[in-house]
Amino acid sequence: MSRIGKLPIAIPAGVTVNIDDKEHVITVKGKLGELSQKFSDHVILEVEGDQIHVKPNEAVAEAGAKHGLYRALIHNMVKGVSEGFETVQEFVGVGYKAEAKGQILEMALGYSHTIFMEMPPEIKIETINERGKNPILKMRSYDKQLLGQVAAKIRSMRKPEPYKGKGIKFQDEVLRRKAGKAAGK
Repeated sequence: MSRIGKLPIAIPAGVTVNIDDKEHVITVKGKLGELSQKFSDHVILEVEGDQIHVKPNEAVAEAGAKHGLYRALIHNMVKGVSEGFETVQEFVGVGYKAEAKGQILEMALGYSHTIFMEMPPEIKIETINERGKNPILKMRSYDKQLLGQVAAKIRSMRKPEPYKGKGIKFQDEVLRRKAGKAAGK
């Protein structure tokens, strides 16, 4: 049985949890928003006081495989609607720029054209452009899955290269660098 799945999920003050066993849907509401997640019959969800318990359904053979997964998904939902999540990306390279105009992100990434990307309404964006420093993009959301997906899409437009480190990287990311071509004799 999953060690992660055994841990109860604490429900903070101001967060309401609704479990619909017929439709197999859990809905979590908090100050930042509302999230819903379908769950399979592999797990049994129970709310006891201010905790959610995820238990494997012993009648299903694959119950152990889904136990920790659903516990982690529900924990991220509860944390998201109460505290929220944030990612910080850094644009490393000469001429690389990022500018937020409402929900539209305008990026100059060394291509012949400017890239415009419309953000989902669940994500709040902020750009920091200081002279002499790399541009920084901060994204906040209550939906961890959506936030990670959008951050990965932005990073895929210019992945960091291993020689100079140019590209879009997460701020805490440590890049594996390679030595350049050795000088001739």
